[in-house]
Amino acid sequence: MTENRPGIDLTVPLTDPAFYADDPYPLFARLRAEAPIAWNEELGFWALSKHADVLEVSKDPYRFCSGRGILLMDLRRELPDVPGALLYVDPPEHGRYRRLVQPAFAPSKIRALEPVIRQRARVLLDHVSPNEPVDVVEALAVPFPLLVIADMLGVPERDWPDMRRWTDALIELATEPSEENNAIAAEMATYFLERIAERAVDPGDDLVSTLATVTVDGEKLDEAELMMFCGQLLVAGNETTRNLISAGLVALAEHPDQWERLVADAELISRAVEELLRWTTPVISFMRTATVDTEIGGLPIAEGDHLLLLYASANRDEEVFGPTADQLDVGREPNAQLAFGFGEHYCIGAALARLEGRIMLEELLQRFRRVEPAGPVTRLASTVIAGITSAPLVFS
Repeated sequence: MTENRPGIDLTVPLTDPAFYADDPYPLFARLRAEAPIAWNEELGFWALSKHADVLEVSKDPYRFCSGRGILLMDLRRELPDVPGALLYVDPPEHGRYRRLVQPAFAPSKIRALEPVIRQRARVLLDHVSPNEPVDVVEALAVPFPLLVIADMLGVPERDWPDMRRWTDALIELATEPSEENNAIAAEMATYFLERIAERAVDPGDDLVSTLATVTVDGEKLDEAELMMFCGQLLVAGNETTRNLISAGLVALAEHPDQWERLVADAELISRAVEELLRWTTPVISFMRTATVDTEIGGLPIAEGDHLLLLYASANRDEEVFGPTADQLDVGREPNAQLAFGFGEHYCIGAALARLEGRIMLEELLQRFRRVEPAGPVTRLASTVIAGITSAPLVFS
């Protein structure tokens, strides 16, 4: 069964990483209007483009599970056995694992990090010269969250360059697995297992020490679980903020009236962070699988059917965000954006990403009154991450 018009398959581009390096939003708008629950014949999945449908699936992990795959590439492969992979784990096991690291990401704990995070931002901004082009990806968006999560993990400064290689390789693995990025992921695993062994003997006040010493139901995590946790924390604490900052600053450069609103009224910054999360939606989509015969939006869904949740489309849904859904509005309120997902798998690093986004905007606005494009923006070809690889801007 399909919601598509006869002879039209609007979902074909959704499986092509190059499609997302251009502008996917016109197709998302067409999907919402013509085929909000559309069948992809090639890989066999439903594409959900409306906010209400994405939200309904996200809120019910018992009717729609994660354990049968969350990425499009999972439809082409046998899923590996990856204990501790939070994104692939369903209740009640998911809650048990999440509770291990949740205290480190609690809002009160994150707020206590603000002075250190602000200092990280200021040091980076000291190297941004007024009236000269700067690639904000390399100068700000990459190093800022990477340094913060390195601090939280207890990774020494000498190893920071490796963390960049590791997180990039893990993102590539989600779309285009290769011998090279698998080898880099294995290198990362070896590194963290060595650090965990050290912390088990001499623990400190960091996330690696927490993982090295914590027990689950009276048992310590095994090596596979430890390796998986470290990789997930590295990516979760890095990618959302990286792409929020890079794509967010590009959006503000392309919409100078919105930057001017922030210059005039700093009270809008927290709302602006929410709007930039909506506008950029760093994670494009994840998948779920129906565990029973059910329905979504009045359409029958069979047990075993895969559903691709298009967060990037849901965040432009006119039924939720009104006639200005396709416009950037840094004062938007309310803002029911789904950039962090919803429900059981709500992003564990959401509070950290919000804080980092707010601090970076505050520090930029204290130094600069204008931001303008200074060259072409290069976007990542990925079905998962809405990333930017290069974005030259001028601050003045």
